[in-house]
Amino acid sequence: MNIGLIKESGMERRVALLPEVVAALVTLKVPVMVEKGAGEGSFVSDEAYMAAGASIHPKKEVISGSGMIIKINPPTDEEFGWMTPQQIFLGVLNPLSDHEIVKKIAAADITAFSLDIIPRTSRAQAMDILSSMATVNGYKAVLTAANTLPKFFPMFMTAAGTITPAKVLILGAGVAGLQALATSRKLGAVVEVFDVRAAVKEEVTGLGGKFIDVEGATDEKSAGGYAVEQTEEFKNRQAQAIHEHAVKSDVIICTAQIPGKRAPLLLKKETVAGMKPGSVIIDIAASSGGNCELTKDRETIAVHGITIIGNSFFAIDMPQDASKMFGKNVLNFLKLMITPAEGFRINWEDDIIKGTCVTHNKEIMNDRVKALIQL
Repeated sequence: MNIGLIKESGMERRVALLPEVVAALVTLKVPVMVEKGAGEGSFVSDEAYMAAGASIHPKKEVISGSGMIIKINPPTDEEFGWMTPQQIFLGVLNPLSDHEIVKKIAAADITAFSLDIIPRTSRAQAMDILSSMATVNGYKAVLTAANTLPKFFPMFMTAAGTITPAKVLILGAGVAGLQALATSRKLGAVVEVFDVRAAVKEEVTGLGGKFIDVEGATDEKSAGGYAVEQTEEFKNRQAQAIHEHAVKSDVIICTAQIPGKRAPLLLKKETVAGMKPGSVIIDIAASSGGNCELTKDRETIAVHGITIIGNSFFAIDMPQDASKMFGKNVLNFLKLMITPAEGFRINWEDDIIKGTCVTHNKEIMNDRVKALIQL
C-alpha cells in the first residue's frame, strides 16, 4: 500500500512526516508519495524527500494514488472530494468535538484514525501526539510570556539594586503545565502550580514548583490521567484559592482541559481586574473555551493593562521540532500495521489501533465518539 503525504493548509507550518520518517517507511518497503512543497513550512525541500526515497507529485495525484493519506489536520473540502471509498486517513480530526467531520468521513466510507484519541496506555506513549504537542505548547508559552512581560524573569543583583524574580502561576499540571513549570524555573521565575489531581503534586515539587492544595477535589482514576468535572462546592473553594494567588502573579499560564468538554473556567474577569498592570496571561486552552473568562481564541487582547494571549497552537511556531516529534509518533503508530514479513495489515484486535479508529465501513468505531454523537 502506498502512503501519501499531503501539504497542510492555512497557517499550519508543520508537516506530518519529515524525510527521516519517510526513509524509515521506505526501509519497511512502503512506497511514499509526497505532495510537492509539503515540507516548505518546516524548511524541508522536495529534494530531501526524494533523497529519502519518496516520489513527488501534485496533491490530486498523491491522493488518488495512495491507499493511506497522512496529514496533521482534517482534509479540506477539495482534498475530501478527491478521496475514494475505503481509503485510509491518518491525522488529527478532533472527533470528540468536531462531530460533523466524523459523520462526513463515515458516510464516505473512509477508514479514519485520529491520533488525538489514542488510548492513554504505557504502550501507546510513543505514539501520543497530544503529549508531544503539549510539550511544545508549554515551552513556547513561557518564552512568549517572558518576551511580553515588561520585567525580568530571574532575580538580578545589580549595582542599581536587586531585581526580584517574576512570579508565575500555572493552571493545570499536565504535560504542557509541567513543561511550562520546567521552562519557567530555568528562566529563574518563582512558580506556583494548581491542579485538581493530587497525584501530580510530587511531579510539581520535583521540578521546583509550589503546589497549591485545595481540598475536596474529585480525582477520577478511570479518566486515564485527565482532569474531570468537579463539584460546585469545590469550584467555589478553587476560585477563591486561584484568585488569591493570581492577583500576586506576574504571569499566568493556563493549560487545564477536559477531553470532549469545554475547558474549565478558572480565571474569572474579576480576578483579572485585580491583577497587576503589565501582567501576562497565556491561555493554551483557548481553542476549547479557555481557562480565562476573557480569553479570545487566537487573539491577543489587553484588559485593565493585562495582556491576554489565547493560543492553543504554539506548535505551529516551532515547525521543525514539532514536526519531528509528530512524525515519530506517526511512525510508531504505523509500525503496528506494517511488518517486513506481512506488509500492511490492520490488526483490529490491537487495543491501540481499535481505540484510535474513528470510522470504518461507514460506522463510527470509537465508543467515546459514538456516545457523544448519539447524545
